Amino acid sequence: MEFPDGLKYSEEHLWVNKKDNTALLGITSFAAKELGEVVFVDLPQVGDLIDQNESFGTLESSKTISELFAPLSGKVIELNSDLEDDPSIISEYPYDDGWLVKIELTDNDELESLLSSDTYQAFIEEDDELEEDDDDDDDDDYE
Repeated sequence: MEFPDGLKYSEEHLWVNKKDNTALLGITSFAAKELGEVVFVDLPQVGDLIDQNESFGTLESSKTISELFAPLSGKVIELNSDLEDDPSIISEYPYDDGWLVKIELTDNDELESLLSSDTYQAFIEEDDELEEDDDDDDDDDYE
């Protein structure tokens, strides 16, 4: 899986590409792999305000419905209109054509709470190890 340098990441598996006082938001390749093919997207409207760590939409995939939690606060200034016709773009190109929304930031200090590429990679690996340990514990229940 790739986690491009230059982006910031949330523990809820979203990426942020900040430019000046705006940011593009999308899901990471890890989230895309876990979700499978995205078949429906529900996003806020242009002009809506989103708050850091609060739900701002959902993705429906072949496996599940997943809530999206905002990595940063801001005002939605653009939606990825290509997702209306083909939401599977998110699964195929999570860092490029599969971006979700563009926001105008309302609190630049919130960027400090996000992870670098290396830190996010370590977070994913640690989370996987914890899940594997939980799976090992479950096996003991059936012996």
